[in-house]
Amino acid sequence: MTTWTNWAGTVRADVTVATPATVGELQRVVAGAAERGQRVKAIGAGHSFTAIGATDGIQLRLHRMSGVVHADRASGLVTVLAGTRLHELNDTLWELGLALTNLGDIDVQTVSGAISTGTHGTGAKLGGLATQVRALELVLADGSLRRCSADADPDLFATACVGLGALGVIATVTLQCEPAFALAANEAPSTLDAVLADLDDEVAGNDHFEFYWFPHTRSVLTKRNNRVLPGTELQPLGRARAWLDDQFLSNTVFDGVNRLTTRRPALIPRVNEVAARALSARGYVDRSYRVFASPRTVRFREMEYAVPRAAVPQVLTEIERWLDRSSEQIGFPVEVRFAAADDLWLSTATGRDTGYLAVHQYHRREHEPYFRAVEAIACDVDGRPHWGKLHYRDAASLAATYPRHADFVALRDKLDPQRVFGNDYLTCVLG
Repeated sequence: MTTWTNWAGTVRADVTVATPATVGELQRVVAGAAERGQRVKAIGAGHSFTAIGATDGIQLRLHRMSGVVHADRASGLVTVLAGTRLHELNDTLWELGLALTNLGDIDVQTVSGAISTGTHGTGAKLGGLATQVRALELVLADGSLRRCSADADPDLFATACVGLGALGVIATVTLQCEPAFALAANEAPSTLDAVLADLDDEVAGNDHFEFYWFPHTRSVLTKRNNRVLPGTELQPLGRARAWLDDQFLSNTVFDGVNRLTTRRPALIPRVNEVAARALSARGYVDRSYRVFASPRTVRFREMEYAVPRAAVPQVLTEIERWLDRSSEQIGFPVEVRFAAADDLWLSTATGRDTGYLAVHQYHRREHEPYFRAVEAIACDVDGRPHWGKLHYRDAASLAATYPRHADFVALRDKLDPQRVFGNDYLTCVLG
């Protein structure tokens, strides 16, 4: 037995570890555990804040199942093993002349963990990472291997793409990639009033638009990432500027500031104002994946809610009103992103164009009052919580917002009636 802790330090579990290196070994581990009446749970990078990856049985660490199995440059279809880290995949794809269409803002997760929890980036015409999946191989509770796609076993495919680890263990993922491309990144300070006034135009007029609002101020940082023509010369940030902005200021200094304001929370509004005023515009052109993702070393807790896109201004206004009424001081910006509707059963964007609002709290500070307040505000507009980030919802409340929730549960009952892949989190959100 060994003690496992997730990245955020919000979950600990005593587990028996298995590290299969092949799909066949993975099948044998799952089948053996089921025969002994043990539960099994695959764990990726441990970047979920919830206990979605916890188990009291066998923890599958899939780092030995990593790498590209097959790549077809003509079609853009690339099959990878489930334990492949996104940052490793991005480098490999670039060498092949390929890239993923969209990514989130960190790239340390495994491919299987990222799609299973609904990881997403931003872009009004684009879905989350799972919408780029074209086929899956899934190890079921009896150890059998099931392949699914939109054409072959479409219900299993629509369920397993954002499957929460509830149906089986993903062995391989086939992704739809495209020719490698570069992005022009433009970051600039603005005000919340200005951004909200032009929000529809900003979301529609940029390939990838997001912004960060600094609580207790009217200041925001905007990020607009747009494709450049093939052959455009890359103009990445210089090594010194990249280190200063993305490592020293965004991580080292930010952590120090949060340590200080943890001891003296009353300083937070003033610190936020100073930080917002210190923002400066910057622009660069780089490989797509280098623009999408940034290093994150400061520990925090996070909640993220998916709401109907038109409701984003209302939710931000209500969060600001709650902060004005409460005594809470929040030092982390609120991150706002956008995604297109999809048809995956438990995707947070299923059936509707979506706005995402992510709230954070430094890991040394209490997060629950703030998160519960934001959750209540989001629920008023039929919000859906990110599966890998903290929330307080249960199966009954989630069934009301996911049209295919009951269908998901029925398929799970069929594939895993003994709950080989179950845990307390899944019991809570699925029943």
